[in-house]
Amino acid sequence: MSRFQIKELPLQRLQLVELQPFGDARGSLTRLFCAQELRAIWPGAIVQINQTHTTRRGTIRGMHFQKPPHAERKLVTCLRGEVWDVAVDLRAGSPTFLQWHAETLSEANRRAMVIPEGFAHGFQTLSEDVEMLYFHSAAYAPEVEAGVSPTDPRLAIPWPLAVASISGRDQSHPVIDKNFRGMSV
Repeated sequence: MSRFQIKELPLQRLQLVELQPFGDARGSLTRLFCAQELRAIWPGAIVQINQTHTTRRGTIRGMHFQKPPHAERKLVTCLRGEVWDVAVDLRAGSPTFLQWHAETLSEANRRAMVIPEGFAHGFQTLSEDVEMLYFHSAAYAPEVEAGVSPTDPRLAIPWPLAVASISGRDQSHPVIDKNFRGMSV
């Protein structure tokens, strides 16, 4: 019996993973990752795991990515609270280039999103005290970290709440230049 239900999303290689908890009178256990069961969507190793805590509802974090040769795949899930999680396709030649897709991830719906290499990622908190867990296929490499503005008019992401907080770093991410042709990953 698989502990994961995998759903293809509208952007090529972007997937939603519905985690299947096992419970009894004591509570429940939820498997967050299994290399054997998820090898079709996660063929390599998990190299890094990060956790974020965001205190304020309406906060935006993102839109982050790493450039090749350190482009990374992420599996993100919400352990506490609720977020509107967004992925933007930045892959050169992709049929969904510069399109975005969002899913609500929460502790209640037990969903995770697999964000492939070549995508920017960010989220907006829909509740107070949000904890997110990230599994990464590549280690953080500050020399290739990058981002795009979460308010880029070319992307036109309709964040569901008024922006309560955003870091100076995330505010300073550039808008996508009209000459941007994407990343080769």
